[in-house]
Amino acid sequence: MKERYDFKEIEEKWQRRWEREKLYKVPDFSDRPKYYCLEMFPYPSGKLHMGHVRNYSIGDVVARFKTMQGYNVLHPMGWDAFGLPAENAAIKHGNIHPADWTMENISTMRAQLKQLGISYDWDREVATCHPGYYKWTQWLFLQLYHKGLAFKKHAAVNWCPSCATVLANEQVVGDGVCERCKTPVEKRELEQWFFKITAYAGRLLEDLQLLSGWPEKVKIMQEHWIGRSEGAEIRFKVDGLDEEIAVFTTRPDTVFGVTYMVLAPEHPLVESLIKGRPQAEEVRAFVRRVRNLSEIARTATDAEKEGLFTGAYCINPLNGERVPILVANYVLLEYGTGAVMGVPAHDQRDFEFARKYNLPIRVVIQPPGQALDPETMTEAYAGDGVMVNSGQFDGLPKQEGIRAVIAYLEKTGLGRGQVNYRLRDWLISRQRYWGAPIPIIYCDRCGVVPVPEEDLPVLLPRDVAFKPTGQSPLADSPAFVHTTCPRCGGPARRETDTMDTFICSSWYYYRYTSPRDEGAPWDRRKVEHWLPVDQYIGGVEHAILHLLYSRFFTKVLYDLGLVSNVEPFTNLLTQGMVLKDGAKMSKSRGNVVSPEDIVATYGADTARLFILFAAPPERDLEWSDQGVEGCYRFLNRVWRLVASVAGELKGAPSRPAGKVVGVNREMRRLTHLTIKKVTEDIGNRFNFNTAVSAIMELVNGLYQYKELPATDREPAVLREAVEHLLILLAPFAPHITEELWEVTGHRESIHKQPWPEYDPEAIVEEEITIVVQINGRVRERVVVPADITPARMQEVVLAQPRVQKLVEGKKIVKTIPVPGKLVNIVVK
Repeated sequence: MKERYDFKEIEEKWQRRWEREKLYKVPDFSDRPKYYCLEMFPYPSGKLHMGHVRNYSIGDVVARFKTMQGYNVLHPMGWDAFGLPAENAAIKHGNIHPADWTMENISTMRAQLKQLGISYDWDREVATCHPGYYKWTQWLFLQLYHKGLAFKKHAAVNWCPSCATVLANEQVVGDGVCERCKTPVEKRELEQWFFKITAYAGRLLEDLQLLSGWPEKVKIMQEHWIGRSEGAEIRFKVDGLDEEIAVFTTRPDTVFGVTYMVLAPEHPLVESLIKGRPQAEEVRAFVRRVRNLSEIARTATDAEKEGLFTGAYCINPLNGERVPILVANYVLLEYGTGAVMGVPAHDQRDFEFARKYNLPIRVVIQPPGQALDPETMTEAYAGDGVMVNSGQFDGLPKQEGIRAVIAYLEKTGLGRGQVNYRLRDWLISRQRYWGAPIPIIYCDRCGVVPVPEEDLPVLLPRDVAFKPTGQSPLADSPAFVHTTCPRCGGPARRETDTMDTFICSSWYYYRYTSPRDEGAPWDRRKVEHWLPVDQYIGGVEHAILHLLYSRFFTKVLYDLGLVSNVEPFTNLLTQGMVLKDGAKMSKSRGNVVSPEDIVATYGADTARLFILFAAPPERDLEWSDQGVEGCYRFLNRVWRLVASVAGELKGAPSRPAGKVVGVNREMRRLTHLTIKKVTEDIGNRFNFNTAVSAIMELVNGLYQYKELPATDREPAVLREAVEHLLILLAPFAPHITEELWEVTGHRESIHKQPWPEYDPEAIVEEEITIVVQINGRVRERVVVPADITPARMQEVVLAQPRVQKLVEGKKIVKTIPVPGKLVNIVVK
């Protein structure tokens, strides 16, 4: 055995052998129980960053641990390979095709993952840009289309002028900017494809209760994004027009307090309301200006509330009053009905708007023991109380009033009780090339025609010019656009938009079960066996994007009879970011640490060990060069330790034959306490940092133990401790432990060894230290047998010379023994 820890030679050796022996290839069916461990697959942007290393190292520990515990573990990897950066690279450089750029990056990142020693079954690798994959993405689009869940409509959409493409609401972040490039987002009116995720809003919300293995913060984020509201829809007739304005409100008890109506500038009734009126042009100019603002700019708490009177009125259906109709910047067409009834006495936003434009304020909810005066109010009152100024409903408490008003609306046909959701339909059209083509054909005779399933995939052409025009490059490819209608055989044209890449990632975890199946997206028998994913690992930033979309897809697939699971991921771990100097690593900040450099300098095992040891996985991790060096030194200590005792291990029994005592018992106790600690920390809590810390303590104990005279050491105790040390460390540092396992005489891979179980008898203490208190103050400590009785504790304590001296001349009132901890002597 070499004295020096040569990580480069060791890691390359074992990576070659693992690949040659297909160590991580997993059968679909086994006598072992199944366990599906999955990390969110990466976009192949070029090279791994430290966030990737953290995500995949966490998953690898779980996968290796579960394998050693006896599970048949599915642990695959693939590539979320469609996306804008590849197309932007083609635009920027002009001499590289997105497909070539993507495949080069995949090759680089695959090699990096193998260099890290991650235990992936590479035979299951998928790339969403491969025709064999996106054929089934298109097939799934057609299933949603036939079910009425994929539809096209004109809509005001989020437009990123920098990326020259449409964004879903979830991709607009911060102060109304593109999540990718941070450019301010604009609004445009376009005809786009949508998925009707709103049809599943209730189920997506209700089934959050099934996800006991998810972090509460993720469930809360989804709950808020779905945004369930109970209330009523009330219809206000427009005075002088044969039109109605429907509003949704959670406070129907305040309907008698409506003093104005506000419409979104995009509301379809606006033009009819202002037609022929003096203020028409002023309102039109206001509408044009507001429509170009982002949603966040219009609805932010500190944004100025602006509005204009249309000149029209509507009729309050409950009291018959004429109510002025305004347009305002803070009302959005996409939320509710695009109309809001103004109740300024009981809504703060309405209150501020009414004060600004001198609109009436009427109190209709009076708080207990108080009389609100609209003239002196400085803010709206939104609390409980009784209805006033509300006709036959006067005197009803708030909640009872809500129910009574809804019942009256339904009885009279003026409205109805309703549940609303904040969630909007999923906008999936993208005006880009590098994505899955939408399998739709347009025929002048037949209209919208889905591509027949037997004609899939609709392939992306290679000969496309990449120009940032805001139109899909596919539109400039006559060979792609012009086709034949599958119904009538006449000339037709293809849809040139491609699909949002989140569609590709909404079902990839199913494809891993049947990655080469050409006749179906997956083998039903395999999906029934493997799904749902037992442990999913990835960033919290996907809480209302990928994770919500995947849940939606799974429910659709369930309704279609294609799967039997109603949720895709049983357990979820969201790891924190990797920081340097207190900030997220990024090229713009100049604080990036390259995984390649760390692996080249210290080895993959060091990189993995540090990233797992430095912080609990769910928390942000502060990068530390000293921490990396410390982990490297620790692995060298392990190497030197095993090298120094390797000769003693050969021929020694693997377990002690009988009872051991003294220092040997203490060493064995430390070994089994470490087994217990590491098992619980990995298996129950994902506290990898404390698990590694416990392993380090075992190494310290072993160093002390091996310094004892050989005659005092039990060879079986030493061998048991060293072998268990290597097995416990194996999921964290797979290369060095594999090498040390071999040099200590083992032929089968350490990663095929069963995970050890601790011996309850071994961890029992023979002796304990108890505290002696006199009148509550600690005065002495005494070592006693661990199984000592309370009565014997008192005898031993009172016999101690120091205790006798301290109580001399005093009367012992009583002694209070606390078994295993202390004896308190009360004197006076």
